[in-house]
Amino acid sequence: MSELANFLSNQPMLALFATMALGHAVGAVSIKGFSLGSGAVLFVALAVGAFAPASAMPSALGSLGLLLFLYGVGLAYGKQFFDGLTSPVGLRANAASIIGVVIMALMTVATVWLFPDISLPETLGVFAGAGTSTSSLQAAMALTGNNLPATGYSVAYPFGVAIPILVIGLYNAFFRPRIAPQERISLKMHAVRVENGYVVGKTLLELASWLPQGVAASTVYRDGQAHSAEVHGPLQLGDVVLITGVDAERMTEAEKMLGQHVGDTFRRSHGELDYLRLFVSNTKLAGKTIREVKRMLDFETSFLHVRRVDEDISVTLDLTLEVGDQIGVLAHIDHIPDLRRVFGDSVRASGEISFIGIGLGAALGLGLGAIPIYLPGLGHFSLGFAGLLLVALILGKIRKTGRITWTMPVPANLALRNFGLSLFLAQVGMASGETFVQTVTHSGVYLLVGIVFVTVLSLVVLLLSLHVFKLPFDMAAGVMSGATGNPAIIAFTSRTLGTDKPDIGYAMIFPSMTILKIVMVHILGAVLGVG
Repeated sequence: MSELANFLSNQPMLALFATMALGHAVGAVSIKGFSLGSGAVLFVALAVGAFAPASAMPSALGSLGLLLFLYGVGLAYGKQFFDGLTSPVGLRANAASIIGVVIMALMTVATVWLFPDISLPETLGVFAGAGTSTSSLQAAMALTGNNLPATGYSVAYPFGVAIPILVIGLYNAFFRPRIAPQERISLKMHAVRVENGYVVGKTLLELASWLPQGVAASTVYRDGQAHSAEVHGPLQLGDVVLITGVDAERMTEAEKMLGQHVGDTFRRSHGELDYLRLFVSNTKLAGKTIREVKRMLDFETSFLHVRRVDEDISVTLDLTLEVGDQIGVLAHIDHIPDLRRVFGDSVRASGEISFIGIGLGAALGLGLGAIPIYLPGLGHFSLGFAGLLLVALILGKIRKTGRITWTMPVPANLALRNFGLSLFLAQVGMASGETFVQTVTHSGVYLLVGIVFVTVLSLVVLLLSLHVFKLPFDMAAGVMSGATGNPAIIAFTSRTLGTDKPDIGYAMIFPSMTILKIVMVHILGAVLGVG
């Protein structure tokens, strides 16, 4: 075994990537719906670090991984974060989460004062691990100047994942809260021939306020020519109108108002127009509105809907396109090659990112994080990586500045931040493995403290969201997932409840609670005299 330890010590890069691979393999194991996910990388890394301490890579590598993770999170959740700060639901959700995190911070102070033999750095690590916050762990290590917080973090972390999952599962099983069924949106397109006299003389734009809610008339076919709503004149008997919507009953009602159903697309009726989805891969279209794209074309095309990630979005002239979108169009078959050229229509672009944007954005974030901030009674501190996250959230909301595109396609964003998180957990665990074994061997008090911290945080946020701020259970469960933080929690919650509200709640809360936990570490350090 000593030969293997020496081999890993002499090949630290090999040890790092082997640790990441084995960690994700362990994290994929599910027991009754519970799995550690990427968090398992930390535990495998602790074992490797205890077995071969000299295999640990420099801490700068772990910091780079955390930078990639937080920057990607900020870009992805910028809009949801700022919406959460202003919408009534978001304000209530943030209030419940803030109360939960503050209570956990007060419990941290009480623990240190009541048990003076407990290590202050490791207790800060328990606070970070109970909230499964790798960024606050980094802040605690920077504050204390050593890796001791990582030992407390690693002891509390598994409970930070398991207990919130148990709380959601048990509450759902015992109380069976009412959850509104998830509406599955499926776009429908019907071609309708105008046969009713009272429709004649109306334009498509006039029909917009006359048709049932949620039904739109986008295109008219007449005498072998198709025209969009913006340019078509008054309707005539025999015109074929394309209507779109998601509600079958309202679509049927609209058909009766116009005339006779003749097909699902123009192509089935006339063979000259075709519906297709184009992949937006031309970076020049990023940040442009549908109105601006229409001006770029020298022929008529009807834009019916946009699919972004897994969601269908209704098209308006002010809708902004992003690289990676799929846009549904109805166009003359002769114009399809030109449309492919304009939009790019290449899946390859989903993996392309702007390194100028990443470089500038990360530099701005690190610069903000380095600025010293003074709080009366607490002294000076800096935001550190919380500044990076805050800048990334702002850039994720504004999306583009001039020729610089800040955001990146969703697949690239996911790959970047997941790799960054794995890199950070592997490096920190390998550097802390030896100390972790010594801590668990000589003191089990951190296990109890971690369990209490996580349980209180989970229950306070969930019960406040439900019974004080009156959020529906699936939204409240997402808020609790965001406050406790680990992606495995929201994955379990979404899979169990089967709606999209947990994801929305998580997106509104996770960034703000990440920043709050980092700031709390600095406040706790000032109060407890750490650093």
